[in-house]
Formats: sequence, C-alpha cells, structure tokens
Amino acid sequence: MSRKPFVRPVSKTGWWLKHPRYMRYMSREVTCVFIGAFALLMLCAVERLASGKEAYESFIAALHGPVSFVGLLLVLVFALHNATSWFNVTPKALPVQIGEEFLAGKYIIGAHYAVWIVASLVVLFFAGVI
Repeated sequence: MSRKPFVRPVSKTGWWLKHPRYMRYMSREVTCVFIGAFALLMLCAVERLASGKEAYESFIAALHGPVSFVGLLLVLVFALHNATSWFNVTPKALPVQIGEEFLAGKYIIGAHYAVWIVASLVVLFFAGVI
C-alpha cells in the first residue's frame, strides 16, 4: 500500500483557462503590466522635466505620435478594467459588518464609484479642465 497522497495534475500555464472566475482574476492581474509601464513612462517624464525645458518638450513631442496615442488609450482601458473589476469584488474582500449584519455589497460598490467620481472631478478641476 502506497502512502503517497493523490496530487491532482495541474497545468502550469493554462490553469486559469479552466474556470471563468480564474479568467477574470488573471485579466485583472495582467493589467498591472501596462499600468506599471505607464508608471515608468511618468518617471521618464519627471526625469526629462528635471533635465530642462528642451528635454521635456522633446519628450512631449515624442508622445504626439499615433503609436503613443494607441498605447496610452490601451493603458486607460486597462486601468478602467482594473478599477471596475476591483470595485466589484471589494464586498467579498472587505466586508463591512454593522452589528450582527453585513452591509449589502451594492452600497460598498456604490461608495467606491462615488469616491472615484469625486476624486476624478477634483483632479479635472485642478488640471483646469472644469
């Protein structure tokens, strides 16, 4: 008689394709790559800004091409997907208990979206758009 426990074989690369919940999880996690690339781009912008006006203006001029536009639009889409998918799972990750009852998930999700809208409006106000 063998004392080795049964270990179910799991694919090392395609495990997340087996269940829709895993696919949603991985879609949220892969967005971090693009958001990280955008953060590095912003660090380059700060470095160019510290180097002088001409260096910063050449950096901004390089961002006016169609490839940059598509890349930044892709980052925006992934950032929106990351934020909305995280807001939608927040009631499971961070349940709010009031007495013996838990607050309904729709209120937690709604509060996150409301704060997101207010923060976006504040940023737009200080950027001079509104």
